[in-house]
Amino acid sequence: MANESREWTDEQLQAAGTMFSALADPARLRLIVELARGEATVSDLASATQEKLTTVSARLGLLWSARLVARRREGKSMLYRLHDAHVLTLVSNALDHACEEHHS
Repeated sequence: MANESREWTDEQLQAAGTMFSALADPARLRLIVELARGEATVSDLASATQEKLTTVSARLGLLWSARLVARRREGKSMLYRLHDAHVLTLVSNALDHACEEHHS
């Protein structure tokens, strides 16, 4: 495992746990997958996921507070994107692992 000898602080473990909690919902994961395609507005994401604007907005708020997405204002619109490359790596690894055959 990378950083095997590293000592993790309680704050770092808490932050990682918050990220995993935020990613524990398939609907929020779907938003991450959509944002991997590029920056998008809440309306874009609601259309792509066929969800209500308020639902998507709430999910994005949780992902933002977990530092998984970033946002910026452009005029009247709020544009969302993945916070950084680590997010895509984390989600891609989880999805790849989920696709592996399970052997007991």
